[in-house]
Amino acid sequence: MSNFDPILIAADSALRTLFAPSRAALSCPVPIEPCGELFAADKAHAGALMRVNHVGEVCAQALYTAQAFATKNAALQAHFQKASAEESNHLAWTKQRLDELGARPSLLNPLWYAGAFGLGLLAGQLGDRVSLGFVVETESQVEAHLQSHLERLPAGDTASRAIVAQMQADEARHALDARESGAMELPQPVKALMSAAAKVMTTTAHYV
Repeated sequence: MSNFDPILIAADSALRTLFAPSRAALSCPVPIEPCGELFAADKAHAGALMRVNHVGEVCAQALYTAQAFATKNAALQAHFQKASAEESNHLAWTKQRLDELGARPSLLNPLWYAGAFGLGLLAGQLGDRVSLGFVVETESQVEAHLQSHLERLPAGDTASRAIVAQMQADEARHALDARESGAMELPQPVKALMSAAAKVMTTTAHYV
């Protein structure tokens, strides 16, 4: 691999995430019970929540791409690339559901991607154990966030619920994988800062 290959890979990931049609390697989760009738207000509410979830997956692509770019450990690079590929399923599923609900992705996705890529790059520069610790904390916060969405989604929107439930299970597994790979526990102030940044993002993406 040449010195420019990692840069080209990172650029390709950004362009695909932001501008190419999302493609999933796995079929979208199917609810056990069919989706009930959703009135306009329910659709708008579900669409806003799924827009936030789609933003989270845009950020996941940026984070894992940056962390794979930053590490010199080939095995860890493969770990991040595998996680990114799995997260691409979530990206496609949430975009599909947005389309079904008649909702749009966030207009600020390029900004969210750039910010997340910068954070992932910073975490990677601080060392592999820190980078993995960043994954653990990020995925743990996302898991809790998805649980809140399961509680807030309209009861009849079983299609969105099936997607969110599968995403939640996958995020928990990513956190566990990172912890078992040697992640360090991040200091509490860092965790609080990450939570505050996520709150700004999710609140803004709900509307924009």
